[in-house]
Amino acid sequence: MLIVKKFGGSSVADKDKIFNVARRCMEDYEKGHQVVVVLSAMGKTTDGLIAKAHEIDPNPPKRELDMLLVTGEQVSVSLMAMAFHVLGVPAISLNAAQVAMRTTSAYGTAKLKRINTERIRHELENRKIVIITGFQGINKYEDMTTLGRGGSDTTAVALAAALHADACEIYTDVDGVYTADPHLVPNARKLSEVSYDEMLEFASLGAKVLHNRSVEMAKKYGVQLVVLSSLTRAEGTVVKEGAKMERMLVSGVAVDKNTARISVIGVKNEPGIAFKIFNILARNHVNVDIIIQSVGREDRKDISFTVARTDLLEAMTLLNENKAAITAQDITCEEGVAKVSIIGAGMLSNPGVAAKMFEALYSANVNIKMIATSEIRITVLIDEADANRAVRTVHDAFDLAD
Repeated sequence: MLIVKKFGGSSVADKDKIFNVARRCMEDYEKGHQVVVVLSAMGKTTDGLIAKAHEIDPNPPKRELDMLLVTGEQVSVSLMAMAFHVLGVPAISLNAAQVAMRTTSAYGTAKLKRINTERIRHELENRKIVIITGFQGINKYEDMTTLGRGGSDTTAVALAAALHADACEIYTDVDGVYTADPHLVPNARKLSEVSYDEMLEFASLGAKVLHNRSVEMAKKYGVQLVVLSSLTRAEGTVVKEGAKMERMLVSGVAVDKNTARISVIGVKNEPGIAFKIFNILARNHVNVDIIIQSVGREDRKDISFTVARTDLLEAMTLLNENKAAITAQDITCEEGVAKVSIIGAGMLSNPGVAAKMFEALYSANVNIKMIATSEIRITVLIDEADANRAVRTVHDAFDLAD
């Protein structure tokens, strides 16, 4: 068997944890399996590097920021290779350039295009454990790029697809996918299985277990994932097509505090204005989520939407630079907000789910600012100060506790 194992930063945060991961990987290696290990940067390394960059330049060029951030994973993989050496197991560390993990040129949010597996297969055939930097790639200019926060998950899934791996295991500091963040909701229940579509909603709406692009890629290439803990031996959660999980109305509740609201006020009520606004943002890789357009009045209307808080400064700058073109009278923003979402394929055939969620929020005296829905999720925008209470209240309302 060929197994791809991905370990997050908390799993390799110090010497003891590095050796723990090495020993976990050795178990499969000693059974005769081929093992590819994908690592994130140690602990809070990436956060520390970003802080150092902002000490020098409050708005660092994205290319130079990527050059800085890729060093975190290179530290992890080299130290892991040394740990294997101490344990008497042949291993080699490789970065994205050595593997040739080709990406687009969107620094900070690059997307993987193709992977040259020749070097990896050569090392595996020589019975080495291959340790690869997650989160990074190289573009057509041979520059280092990064895939966005959480991008190591995407690296692992892409490698599993390219290598036709028999298994792809994602190790985190929790032992699976829960009905809510167990740090916020202590009685949250672990799910044995979850579908790609439900997991994609969880990942996109604030659950930090898997990166959303890794789930998209897993679904596209049919890579079955298992989410496990690096610290325990508990059974994890399988992410796959058509998961046979309990068909509850709601599978779980997610919260996303990396959210801000932008309101573009008093734009002309005419065709093409919404396109101009969102095209400006899309061209600059700023993703938009909830969108509300007011009823037109006196040939003017307001358009409000949410973006990641990390994109707020860039989004506001772009919109203000194009204020005349989009005919806006004013552009405002609000940072102290959060998204709370319920997710579940069972919602498709059960009316009244939204009303039950809104009743729960009303009972907790939580005010709703915006609402967005899809076939398998309902998202509300609320004050960030109410977010944790809202998650627990909604989780209880749908009886999701263990």
